[in-house]
Parts: sequence; C-alpha cells; structure tokens
Amino acid sequence: MDFLIESISQVTWQNVVMWLIGGILIFLAIKKDMEPALLLPIGFGAILVNIPLSNVVDDGSTAGIIDWLFDVGIEASEAMPILLFIGIGAMIDFGPLLSNPKLFLLGGAAQFGIFLTVLLAAMIGFDISDAASIGIIGAADGPTSILVAMKLGSQFLGPITVVAYSYMALVPIIQPAVVKCITTKKERRIRMDYNPVSVSRTTKILFPIVVTLIAGLIAPKSLALVGFLMFGNLLRECGVLRLLSETAQNILANLITLLLGITIAAQMKAENFVTVETLIIMCLGLLAFVFDTVAGVMFAKFMNLFSKKKLNPMIGAAGISAFPMSARVIQKMGLKEDPSNHLLMHAIGANVSGQIASAIVGGLIIGLVLA
Repeated sequence: MDFLIESISQVTWQNVVMWLIGGILIFLAIKKDMEPALLLPIGFGAILVNIPLSNVVDDGSTAGIIDWLFDVGIEASEAMPILLFIGIGAMIDFGPLLSNPKLFLLGGAAQFGIFLTVLLAAMIGFDISDAASIGIIGAADGPTSILVAMKLGSQFLGPITVVAYSYMALVPIIQPAVVKCITTKKERRIRMDYNPVSVSRTTKILFPIVVTLIAGLIAPKSLALVGFLMFGNLLRECGVLRLLSETAQNILANLITLLLGITIAAQMKAENFVTVETLIIMCLGLLAFVFDTVAGVMFAKFMNLFSKKKLNPMIGAAGISAFPMSARVIQKMGLKEDPSNHLLMHAIGANVSGQIASAIVGGLIIGLVLA
C-alpha cells in the first residue's frame, strides 16, 4: 500500500500531459489510420515511460528495457534507423526515376526548406547542432531525423522524432493545402502522359552501386543511410534473392519500425518533453515541411520555363522523402482536378529521388556541423 501511495504521489501534471499526448497519438493511429505502425508504439511508449517508479526506464540501479533498447539500438550504434533503410530500399522501384532522370532535380529542390529552417532555428537561439537537427524534419524522413539528431548530439531527440513522424502522418492534410495555395487550377490540370523508357535489369543493378559510390565521395557522412538504402534496393533488383528482398520489405522493416517507435519513447520523459522548446520545434518543423513542399513545386514551375513538355508542378511536392505517401497524395489531387490525369508514376519518380536526396543532405549537414 505504501508503494502504491508513493507511486501516485509522484505523478506530476507533466506526466499527465504526456499520457494525454500518448493517448492522442494512439487515437490518430487507430481511428484516423495515420502511420499506425509508428504512432501507436510511440504513443504507448510515451505512457509507459511517464509512469512514476516504472521499471521500463533506468531507476539508477537497473537499466529499464526501453532505456536499454535506446542505448543499444540508437545511442551506441544508430543501428535501428540505419537497418530500417534496408527495408525501405527493398520497397523502392527506381524505374520511374530512371525513365525520367530530370525528376532527380525535384528531389534535390525539395530539400531547400531544410537549410532555410536551420538558419531560422539558429537565429531564434538554438545551438547549431540543435538547429541542424530541427531543420532535417523538413525531409519528412523519420530515420534520417533520428540519425542526424543522434550524430549531432541534439538534446531534443525526442521532440524532433515525434514531430518528424507526426508530420509524415499529416502529409495528406498539409500538402494539399500548401500546393493549392501556390498553384493555379490550370497548372494543377496539366496532363503528363506516362511513356516510360525501358530500363534494363543491368541498369537497375548498377544504379544502387553507382549512387553509393557517388554519395560516399561527395557526402561520406551520408553513407550509412544511403549505402543501406541502396543495399536494400540491390536485394530487390538482383533477381536472385527474392526471399531476402521480401524479408527486408516485410519482416525486417515491420520489426525495426515497431521497436524504433517504442524505443524513441525513452526520450519522451515529461521533464524533457513538456517544454516551450518542444512547441517551438513543432512550429519550426511545420515550416520546414511547408518550405520543402513549396520549393519542390516552385522548382517544377521553373523547369517549365525551359521545357517543351510541361510538368504538372504538383509533382514537385512529392520530392520530399515521405515515400510513398506524398506520391499518392499528388495522384489523388491530380484525379480530383482531372479524373483522366494520372500523375502517380511521375510523382513516384520525384518521391524516390527525394528519398535519396534527404539521406545525402542529412550526411552533408552532419559533415558541415561537425567539421
């Protein structure tokens, strides 16, 4: 009875706030089907680590399971976010991108918001390591956000991760509103026929190898992410490791996602999470996400100034790294404007380009800050 009283007496209002945040994340995962594989374990983990005297966190004498998972899987080795990229790479078909290489430019342009947000965060007063970690939220790439924040030693790993994954889940809500604000109805109805150039198996096999070499030379700090992403894609395209490819796409990706979600909760203890800085990070993360979307769309418009075959500027918004959600959002928007206009494969090309670009930019930021 004394133990029960002691536990209840240590509950603070910050703990209650974190229980509510955890409950909201679980609600969004189940009721709204927003990234349930991530938001549900993150939400439940937020509740677990904010129960006083719980043995899931370090109590000073014994390492709790969640703290142990965090120390081993993220802090000491960054293994979880890196291993997840094998599964992501195995899911990606780079065919649409290789059929239309100029879509690479959209993936690069849609990273502009990252750098702008880094500058804004630094101007507000965040340390450069924290500012850089906050800026990477704009890529809408959870594993990259985790890795950058870990490498740079950011004290806001928990809020950055939750914000990054939350905005990934909100892509279907945020991106249409932004795109409509910066495009005209005429632009949104631009038709793009899909006549893919045949891409040979040899090209698809060489592509991940070449990208790894180039990324390793221009941004060595990105090699863990880019290399494992490309290795996963090589499993897919080589044609002789079908079972391993399917395992990476399903079992490995789902298991790592599950463990990563609940492990991140180690950084969601009330005393570290319920702060003014967390609210500011949420605002800056939203700005980064919006800036990236705007940059992608505006660069597509810029390309149209020099192209005979016009691009539907909406596909520029798919240049962020939220794969394949952003591409699906653009497809739905295109069909809404013109039921016969199918933009999915073009958007997928920009989307997978953004996946590569965000990993490279993450490595560049790490290299620049730690230089």
